[in-house]
Amino acid sequence: MNNARNMMEIAANALDEKKAIDIRIIDISNVSLVADYFVIAAASNQNQMGALVKAVDEKLTKAGYTLKSQEGNMYSSWILLDYTDIIVHIFTEEDREFYDLEKLWQDGTEIPAKEVIKTEET
Repeated sequence: MNNARNMMEIAANALDEKKAIDIRIIDISNVSLVADYFVIAAASNQNQMGALVKAVDEKLTKAGYTLKSQEGNMYSSWILLDYTDIIVHIFTEEDREFYDLEKLWQDGTEIPAKEVIKTEET
């Protein structure tokens, strides 16, 4: 498994463990040089937003990956975590709908989260 795919799976699972809302994964490797994947999710409140950021960073750091940069904080309505090969976007529900990254990046290939997120049965 390549690093970007592994990173994306770790991030998506970390978001799922903290009950992120509507996790979406977009493979942008064929349409952008920015990264290979976007992992997009929403939080129901600011506390959850902070918990999502912390969970993603802890899991990726434990796996040996380094956060290149972060835009926003737990008081923001959009936090971007840039790990070079993947970018994790965590929004408030309202801003998620407003910015609609899935539509902006519709030339990418959406990967169903259920194919990536490990459940208790798997």
